[in-house]
Amino acid sequence: MHGLLRCITVKTAGSFKLALFSRVPFRFLSKGIDESRVPVLRDEDLEESFVRGSGPGGQAVAKTNNKVVLTHKPTGIVVQCHITRSLFENRREARKLLIAKLDQLYNGDQSVEAQLQRLEAKKQSETARRKQKLQAKKRAWKEREFGGSEEGEKPS
Repeated sequence: MHGLLRCITVKTAGSFKLALFSRVPFRFLSKGIDESRVPVLRDEDLEESFVRGSGPGGQAVAKTNNKVVLTHKPTGIVVQCHITRSLFENRREARKLLIAKLDQLYNGDQSVEAQLQRLEAKKQSETARRKQKLQAKKRAWKEREFGGSEEGEKPS
């Protein structure tokens, strides 16, 4: 899928900045999704812990603490992430998940996810409308070409 990488910069402890990247499909860029209300994570609001993951991967998973558990203290939302074996990637993904959950909680119908779902539903309804229009044109063409006779027979 073609798209553009969106960068969300989050300040963390000291002068270190964490950049979160997510892919935004090109079809959504022109639609103007309002991201001004997306909440920003602050380190003092987060409690981050690393625990041992489970699942396939053998010793690389069983003996390393690479599962990230993020807790947002003000709301009590807990996010767990163990998508990859990399601790850094799991931290980044956990923060993205937490931002999405907070956005949904605070903004509800105006959250980025809700806006994307509305655009997708609008696209699907437009596709269905176009399909029905094309079918109607085909039926009208058949009526015009073949008249009221049986399909497959040409009028003489």
